[in-house]
Amino acid sequence: RPDGELPLKGLAVLVTAGPTQEPLDPVRFLTNHSTGKMGYALAEQARDLGAQVTLASGPVALDAPYGVDVVDVTTARDMFDVVTSRFSDTDITVMAAAVGDFRPVGRSGIELELTSNPDILAWAGEHKRPDQTLCGFAMETRDLEANATKKLNGKHCDMLVANNLRTPGAGFAADTNVVTVLTPGETADRPSIERWSKMGKDALAKRILVKLAAMRADGERR
Repeated sequence: RPDGELPLKGLAVLVTAGPTQEPLDPVRFLTNHSTGKMGYALAEQARDLGAQVTLASGPVALDAPYGVDVVDVTTARDMFDVVTSRFSDTDITVMAAAVGDFRPVGRSGIELELTSNPDILAWAGEHKRPDQTLCGFAMETRDLEANATKKLNGKHCDMLVANNLRTPGAGFAADTNVVTVLTPGETADRPSIERWSKMGKDALAKRILVKLAAMRADGERR
């Protein structure tokens, strides 16, 4: 491909994908319905757009993408360790994983005690340099734009891709997605909001990455 078609050439991209699993005992664990399809599509499209790609993947039933450095993780703390160790060498980080919010710390009979896992997106937002670009994902069941705006600002993201799990064609396991894309606006309470129609996850991944590349190029020109 000509370099004009490789907007991520020379950039290091880190993608997180899939669920995490938090063990309850030797045979049971807490997890969610994420299949990793969105994150894997992002990793493959970033590779095809010229990037050097690292994919931090929770447990999924997908083949490792060719030409991508795949780091397998299980728990949220595993994912946190990969992101924190590699973040400083990354130009663009896209966090598409469905990381578990809680992990077990104890059991008493049938009662289960949980504690919070590290907030990986918040950590990245706090440690992001001006030359780094951070894209988060949000899944909501109500008040999508209001909740996504809070997350965009609170986690210091350059872009937030949000979807409603109740929307047909969106969410876990599907081969398509329907998203709302938020980027910072002139004021914190008025972000720029784009509502993208339903598309395949490969097409969506490419569109997200091309937009991130354009945002970086625009920032360099200013």
